[in-house]
Order: sequence, then structure tokens, then C-alpha cells
Amino acid sequence: MNAAMRRWQDWAAVVIGVVVALSPIWVDTNSAARWSMIVLGVLVAVAGVANMMAPTNEMVVWAMGVLGVLMFIAPWVTGYAGMAGAAWTSWVGGVLTVLTALAALPEGSRMHAGHGGGLAPHH
Repeated sequence: MNAAMRRWQDWAAVVIGVVVALSPIWVDTNSAARWSMIVLGVLVAVAGVANMMAPTNEMVVWAMGVLGVLMFIAPWVTGYAGMAGAAWTSWVGGVLTVLTALAALPEGSRMHAGHGGGLAPHH
């Protein structure tokens, strides 16, 4: 297993995404909650796997952060804030996803800079 596949942030994103995507099995949901949680959970898990495969692509980490924000606001936007189990799963999953993305940014930036990335020098 290469160094990129051992980063805890990527594995955390996969676990968070899978838990949120599968949570409609054990929490009460309506159709909007169920599909919001499944879609956003799967996308977070895919972002974690994508970051394992391309750890120098900082855009994947930013996308993961955006997905975390969307997961956090989903209960209000799609109308399931009153469903405690589903709402709390989305809120906690969203916060954990954003924190995971933020934790991955410095490491991703170092890896990116080490591979010729970063800004071009100004003359």
C-alpha cells in the first residue's frame, strides 16, 4: 500500500460517507432525507477514494469540504430537520466531513508543492 492510501483523512471520508449513506437503514427518514443522505454519503465516500488515487489533486479535498457543508445544511434545505436521527446524522456527518477536508488540506498542499504544483513565480 503506497503512502497516499495510508492517509487517515481519506479513510475517514470513506467511513463517514458510507455511514451516512447507509444510515437510512437504521434512522427514520422520509424520501427527501433518504435520498439526500444516500447521495451525499456516496459522494463523500467517492471523494475519499478519489483522494487516495490522486492525493496531489487538491480540488478533490475542496469538493469534499463542499459536500460536507451540503450534508450539514441538507436537513433544513430538504425539510428533514425535524427528524432527529436523520438530521443529527447529517449534521454530525457534515461537520466531520468538513473537519476531515480541512485536515487533509495542509497535507495535500505539501504533496502538491512537492510535485511541481503551486503558483507560478511572478516576474
